[in-house]
Order: sequence, then structure tokens, then C-alpha cells
Amino acid sequence: MAVAEDGKRPLWAPWRVAYIRGPKSAECIFCTSPRQASGREELIVHRGERCYVLLNAFPYAPGHLMVAPYRHVGELDALDDDELLELQTLTRDCVRALRRAFAADGFNIGINLGKVAGAGFAAHLHQHVVPRWQGDNNFMPVIADTRVINQSLEAARQEILAAWPTAAASASGPRGGGRSAQSDGASG
Repeated sequence: MAVAEDGKRPLWAPWRVAYIRGPKSAECIFCTSPRQASGREELIVHRGERCYVLLNAFPYAPGHLMVAPYRHVGELDALDDDELLELQTLTRDCVRALRRAFAADGFNIGINLGKVAGAGFAAHLHQHVVPRWQGDNNFMPVIADTRVINQSLEAARQEILAAWPTAAASASGPRGGGRSAQSDGASG
């Protein structure tokens, strides 16, 4: 593999080219996805009262999840206390489910605040939960050599749904298009 003049190896994530070159919607994906009746096409794993969980369509690793509030906010300090609590609670539930479903050894969890920080959708805050495994090259599984994403998004979604903590499904009240807080296995 080629090494750049600065001695660093290039980051290869060829599956992301469809996202980079593809048409950009004027609508916010984090606002439109939870309004759909089925979670399958939108890759939704769980719907909470104030936030929801979905698979990243262009993952850095199998099971790469994102937690987003339903409300369209781009800054962490714009979240109210209940949204912030649920964002972190669902992040914890993501970790639990990914450990059960994929036997992840560790996780990278983070929010890119602002376009300059790497946010692809800077106007709608979302937290990434990326499962990691021993020997996957530290921060990104694609550094040095391309990591093979060995599972389809739908297969990953089904495994995560099966492993989702039952306590997470007990949130009360409708949200996201009138749906009750739930893991999204029954809807599609």
C-alpha cells in the first residue's frame, strides 16, 4: 500500500463514494427517517421518546450506529436536559446491543459538532457509536488496509434488534410519527 509523503497511509473507505458523489437531498435525513412508517428502509433500530437509533448507511465498521434527537438541532447545548439524557441512555443501549450482537471489544463514541469538525449533517446533531475489535487498527478499521464489511446492513439491523436491551423498549409515550417508543423489529 502506498504511503504519502508525510509517512501516513491513506484512509480507504471505498463504499462511502456512493454517499460522497450521490445526489444530496434538500431534506434532513435525521428529520425524515423517523417519520416513515417502517424502520427497515431508514435503517432504524429503536425509537425512543425524544431520540432514535439508526444504522449508518455508509459504515466504518459493521454495526456502526447513530443516535439522533427527533428535534432538528445542530448544537449540543441546544438539547434540553431530557433529550441529552435520552441521547446518552440510548448510546449506552447501543453499546450493550453491539456487545451482544457482534462481540465488540470496544467502541468509538462521538459527535462531530460543525462541518469543520467532520459533520456530514452539521445542522442535525447525532452521536456515532462504532464497534471495535482487537486488531482492527485502532481508530478506524480502514486504516492501512480496507476492512471488509462482512455483513449487509439489513442483517446487521436484525442482529442488533435481537440483542437490543429489553429495558430500552420500556420508554413511554408516542414519538417519531406517533409510534410508541420501541425497538423497530415488528415494523418491518
